[in-house]
Amino acid sequence: MTQNTVIIPEKLNGTRLDKGLAELLEITRSAVQTLLKDDAILVNGEQTKPNYKCKTGDEITYMEREPEELDIIAEDIPLDIYYEDADMLVVNKPQGMVVHPSAGHTSGTLVNALLFHCQDLSGINGKIRPGIVHRIDKDTSGLLMVAKNDKAHESLAEQLYDKTSDREYIALVHGVIKHQKGTIDAPIGRSKEDRQKMGIVNDGKESRTHFEVLERFTGYTLIKCRLETGRTHQIRVHLKYIGHPLAGDPKYGLKNTIKGEGQFLHASELGFTHPTTGERMNFEAPLPAIFQEALEILRE
Repeated sequence: MTQNTVIIPEKLNGTRLDKGLAELLEITRSAVQTLLKDDAILVNGEQTKPNYKCKTGDEITYMEREPEELDIIAEDIPLDIYYEDADMLVVNKPQGMVVHPSAGHTSGTLVNALLFHCQDLSGINGKIRPGIVHRIDKDTSGLLMVAKNDKAHESLAEQLYDKTSDREYIALVHGVIKHQKGTIDAPIGRSKEDRQKMGIVNDGKESRTHFEVLERFTGYTLIKCRLETGRTHQIRVHLKYIGHPLAGDPKYGLKNTIKGEGQFLHASELGFTHPTTGERMNFEAPLPAIFQEALEILRE
């Protein structure tokens, strides 16, 4: 990444940072929000929020990504498509599939499959993340929005940012949660002890997860989680924080856990407003077989 600096002109005085920078740098607002999320933008040498009001003369330092060199190959991988039109898709991602290519995963990803299925995908998130509006972890299954054009991408990303889309997850956690409902409100950032993990840190980003108990077992609880914010590993970190880590979680969970193929976390429900028609759309995906089997074992 290369570092660049711009000065806020008088005409953008009082404008929201994400909106002002989008205009100044001639990039999309969601692209600016992604840079802010990655801590790649500083205002007068300090990190700030997207809703910061620009002041004339503010010095904005931002990191610009180098061109991606990965050559993404379209692969004939089956997709579980719940909805598709000219603007977007809703896909049910299986557990074990990486969403987009990276240095360690150049094939077999959702993006490889999407490129084979439809070559027209939005380019807002760059060459290796075409169409990807939001992500879920490799070992998390469930529903994702995919944009076919930049206009649809902007709308869907804006809904995520404005918290007008709905995302609910089903999770199996260690321990018996006594409360029927609760909210975990704790800031998330890069762990001070292990830079490969996220953690609860005082200077982290505002993060909230709402949960509701669905079923209790001996030593485990099945819950529904609703994301108010969308931080990296948010549900996994928050549940560990309250002493109920996800069953099967190799990064944040317990070694002695129920048998599976990674964390028992499924993006079960997705709701949003269609970017073109304005229609409210809601989708629900059933638990994958291995998750269902684990619950049957616990019930016995």
